[in-house]
Amino acid sequence: MTTRNHSLDTRRRRLLQGAAAGLTGASLGGVLAPLAPFTGTSAHAQGDSKRIRIGFQKYGNFVVLKARGTLEKRLASEGIAVQWLEFPAGPQLLEGLNAGAVDVGTVGETPPIFAQAGRVDFVYIGSEPPAPRGEAIVVPQNSPIRTVAQLRGKKVAFNKGSNVHYLLVKALQQAGLTYADIEPVYLTPADARAAFVQGSADAWVIWDPYLAAIERQANARTIANGEGLVRNTQYYVAARKFAATQAHVLNALLEEVNAVDSWGRENVPQVAALLSPLVGLDAATLEVALKRTGYGVQPISEATLAYQQQIADTFSALKLIPGKLSVADARWKAT
Repeated sequence: MTTRNHSLDTRRRRLLQGAAAGLTGASLGGVLAPLAPFTGTSAHAQGDSKRIRIGFQKYGNFVVLKARGTLEKRLASEGIAVQWLEFPAGPQLLEGLNAGAVDVGTVGETPPIFAQAGRVDFVYIGSEPPAPRGEAIVVPQNSPIRTVAQLRGKKVAFNKGSNVHYLLVKALQQAGLTYADIEPVYLTPADARAAFVQGSADAWVIWDPYLAAIERQANARTIANGEGLVRNTQYYVAARKFAATQAHVLNALLEEVNAVDSWGRENVPQVAALLSPLVGLDAATLEVALKRTGYGVQPISEATLAYQQQIADTFSALKLIPGKLSVADARWKAT
């Protein structure tokens, strides 16, 4: 390894570890259980046939899959270990993949666009059905703001490069505003919740279960969600090298996720009860979020790629990503 490459790798590890360490508090600003500190290392070469490292977020079917342990049982016969690494949001998870610490993960529709623009070498391996009601723009209950058009000149908090970034852009366009008409405040969910509750942000663009939590715990009021604006699709992504050498492991993973989804769709109260102690939210709040979730793993279709290309073109036009990119370049050609 050259000195330059070693320095770059070291910087990436420090950035990733620092991000995780900075988010070891409650992901919902005091209402979620603390995040486990990041323990991965980029010294592990992507494509290792004896281990799959899965990046997951505080909520979702990967959490259920981890709790049920079915993937571990399936892969044990091949001598393949499963390592779970927790991240606060999609952009941080994809940085983990970029740093060589993650083989596969699940993220929203916008993080892959920013990652591909940043030359992160990944492929889309599957998706969930759209869940447009699972993300929204919210304001305090006593706020005078009633419509998206009234966000002109206001401070709007959200996680830059996350799925809700695109929702905000589309909502502003529909209301006749531009991105320049608001004051974006780039914050992780924990910090954004704190800013929202303390009144230092006029609005918050956020996804479930953070959305369900702020609705139930602080009586936040929704002024727009994804319906009619965005799909809010969840994607499964993998490091390109890992996908090229471990296709059978990824297929096994997707099959197990689909099985969990099939069970979860029919057993929302049980899923909520299972997630509650892991996520740190009451089951009733989680049921609200789960009922807005899409279930069932789907292959990456031409229509899906076209939708992602629309997102890429939107952010390119806003100069939030450098130049243009071809989403199709990140399509998995499974063998």
